[in-house]
Amino acid sequence: MRLVVLGASGRTGRELVDHASSRGHDVIAVVRNPAKAPSDWNAAIAEGTDATALAEAMTGADAVAFCIGPVEKTDVGVMEKAAIATVRAMRIAGVDRLALITASGPFNEGDGPLTRYLAKPIVQRVLRDQFADMVATEAVIRDSGLDWTIVRPPMLTDGRGCAGYRERREGNVRGGIRIARADLARAMVDLLEDPTTVGRSVSVAR
Repeated sequence: MRLVVLGASGRTGRELVDHASSRGHDVIAVVRNPAKAPSDWNAAIAEGTDATALAEAMTGADAVAFCIGPVEKTDVGVMEKAAIATVRAMRIAGVDRLALITASGPFNEGDGPLTRYLAKPIVQRVLRDQFADMVATEAVIRDSGLDWTIVRPPMLTDGRGCAGYRERREGNVRGGIRIARADLARAMVDLLEDPTTVGRSVSVAR
């Protein structure tokens, strides 16, 4: 699979580039700053909101993985804007398959009582703007007409993964409060390779 990774220089994007490459996929790592791309990457330079530049990077690709997210609190709205540009670019390039990362935080389906009524209300207030951006981003993707899969992880951690994860479709993983970025990368590739995930939201957690 020729896979374009958007947001490749971020912590999750780097894990995805490395994992997909290790599984034999041809990866194009899209970054804004060329200085953040290791010399052994097949990198393309494009802003996440520049549909023309993104389309050029996507030419000949089989799938796109969207790992763009807010870095600072002032980045509110960045995901929705990038998603709009990504959809436009994929149409130009003729690429249909997309996996996009949001989060399980804005959603309660599948959560146990402790998470639903105690933990989630606090997190949803603190991250209200970021979660609103993710919900808006999902709406853009659902209306895109693409072969999309929305991936919803809980809190992300760095370091080595456990080489495994749990998943649930159309609902959160019960008791799933964290996942290593390395395991999320593994899940992203698994889900992109699985045609039964097209048009589905999938929560993944440790």
